[in-house]
Amino acid sequence: MKLIANWKTVALRAHSMWAFYASLFCLLLPEIIFFLWRIDTNPRIWWMIGVALLIYGILGRIWDQGIDRTKMQSPWIIGVLALGLVAVLAFEHGGTLSKASLEPDQEQTHSISSAQSSDAAFLEVAVPFVGRWEGLRLNAYLDIVGVPTVCYGETKGVQFGDSYTKAECDAMLAREILSYRDRLRSAFARDTIVNRLPIPRDVAFTSLAYNVGVSGTANSTAVRRLNEANVTGACTALGWWNKAGGRVVRGLINRRSEETTLCMQGVT
Repeated sequence: MKLIANWKTVALRAHSMWAFYASLFCLLLPEIIFFLWRIDTNPRIWWMIGVALLIYGILGRIWDQGIDRTKMQSPWIIGVLALGLVAVLAFEHGGTLSKASLEPDQEQTHSISSAQSSDAAFLEVAVPFVGRWEGLRLNAYLDIVGVPTVCYGETKGVQFGDSYTKAECDAMLAREILSYRDRLRSAFARDTIVNRLPIPRDVAFTSLAYNVGVSGTANSTAVRRLNEANVTGACTALGWWNKAGGRVVRGLINRRSEETTLCMQGVT
């Protein structure tokens, strides 16, 4: 295998090559943003940009690209796509107010928000919801890395061969869930806790934290939007956490979908 004679010119001027460059950029940028600032961006937007770039690359293969011209002419559409990408990022990170955040909080209007829920009422919803996604094993087993694990993924003080009842496992899970909820509370504004965090929504956010970690959830767009009184936008952003190892996972899509449904209860 050898390079074509004019590979440098093609690499610099070909529309299809620029489509490849921009596609790679769009794959890497959301991960870089999250790594540096712990901000999660909307994967649907990146998907739409990716599709547009693929179409552009296909057209670029049959477009007169001016490779034989003496003067350098970069594809003009790259500038348009770059401006669009900047606009998207500015919207995502600039705190631009959406329609939902400009209008009065719908939950306040309909008087369906409640004060901070009691632990018992919260756990009545949270334990079966989170437990169903985590899976129950009554007998201790060795997980994929050889750590003794039991119940809903509990590892603290567990020895291989231990066994527990479902009630004991539920109690373990309840303690863990409350721990995650309490640690996540510091990310919410006081007004959010009082007026925008009824039990179903509280469970939805706690379930996300239990699955992806408190830090990631606390710094997420979902929490930021909820603190801005953008309830619908916050619930939508919960669904963005559907990747594991950089890949979209069907199980996570389903879990996020149910969390979003919980989050949206009472929103009209």
